[in-house]
Amino acid sequence: MHFKRMPDDLADFCQSLLPETLEFLRQMVGLNSFTENRAGIAANADLISRQFAPLDFQPTSEPAANPAFGSHLALRRPPVDGPTVALLSHLDTVYPAEEEERNHFHWEVIGDRIYGPGTNDIKGGTALIWLTLRTLQKLSPEKFARTNWVVMLNACEEVVSEDFGEFCRKILPADTVACLIFEGDGGQPGEMSLVSSRKGRAAFRVTVEGKAAHAGTQHPTGANAIVQLADFIRDISALTDHERGLTVNVGHISGGTVPNRVPHESAAIFEMRAFDPAVYAKARAQILAWNDRRTVVASDGSSSCRVRVYVIHETVPWPRNSATDRLLGHWKTATEAAGLTFLAEDRGGLSDGNVLWTDFPTLDGLGPQGENSHCSERDSSQGKDAEWASYASFAPKALVNVQAIQTLLQSFHRSQSELLSEQQGASD
Repeated sequence: MHFKRMPDDLADFCQSLLPETLEFLRQMVGLNSFTENRAGIAANADLISRQFAPLDFQPTSEPAANPAFGSHLALRRPPVDGPTVALLSHLDTVYPAEEEERNHFHWEVIGDRIYGPGTNDIKGGTALIWLTLRTLQKLSPEKFARTNWVVMLNACEEVVSEDFGEFCRKILPADTVACLIFEGDGGQPGEMSLVSSRKGRAAFRVTVEGKAAHAGTQHPTGANAIVQLADFIRDISALTDHERGLTVNVGHISGGTVPNRVPHESAAIFEMRAFDPAVYAKARAQILAWNDRRTVVASDGSSSCRVRVYVIHETVPWPRNSATDRLLGHWKTATEAAGLTFLAEDRGGLSDGNVLWTDFPTLDGLGPQGENSHCSERDSSQGKDAEWASYASFAPKALVNVQAIQTLLQSFHRSQSELLSEQQGASD
């Protein structure tokens, strides 16, 4: 694959780095870094720090807010008088060590596919960050040296991102040019599918207090907490509207004790997601409006059920916005120059972009092409295939990223030059 505006020897150089890139990825995949494996998170952070050290990156870490998790990592070069570009990944994966062992889920190359924990989400993205920066250094060593590159990795992205967002805001200046997130590209071969927006997510717990009664002799005096929970679930589930990108999913329910007792308590845990902030806010309010609602009353009127709804975690939507659109323009030009098909998609899953887009221009999906994130099972008879990344996608994706970052920096320097000219003209 050749770029119209890029020397062939640069593509050859990028290709020549693939063995080192994939060896780096192989070593990361060999380390279990389940979110709650603090030692594994630390080992992964140390490996990554050592890989970036020859590029003059030095590590800074900060413990995650939850002491059960590891430490976030920032890699920075000595500061220079120039723009700042952040490249983001995360240290954790979703697989406990026993699951990896049980499913024989480890580094394995089959054809173009590299299987293993984190190959697509997101250790493959971390390896691609290194390949992108190393190629940028080759392409333009002077411009590389005049840019503040910051590589930031979340210790617990698979669980929570809010405190990582605070860490980023401590490290990154307010005028950071871009936060580039290297989550896997969900597109097909020959495509570059980037993320232009992501749904927000609110997780809730609902509890219902009813009135217990003997189901045989005093049934009319009982207020059935499970029936009340069923009313609630039916109502909130009806909020789902796929055309508006709104979903409600009840993931766990509990309640009652034995069949001959009218249940006096029940509970559920569920989530709501939406792209549009207005749709999100309205659905959130409709769910919380169930507080103190009572639709199930004892037959004798002596008591009723009581509903309580709590938000237990929330990550607001990342909607399509002008700053992301400007970044998309640079990647669209680079993608088309590479002869690839450019796509910008709305994605339902969360990423660190949800907690960064309000402060910095943010773009996501810059990692390698792959599929089946969060799946460790392979069984063709059951239609199961484990997480994988495409070997062939690393060099093309790196070169697209290199070209796009180059034009992004050129645009920044041009804007700075025009601003300086305007200021000089006003002072003359």
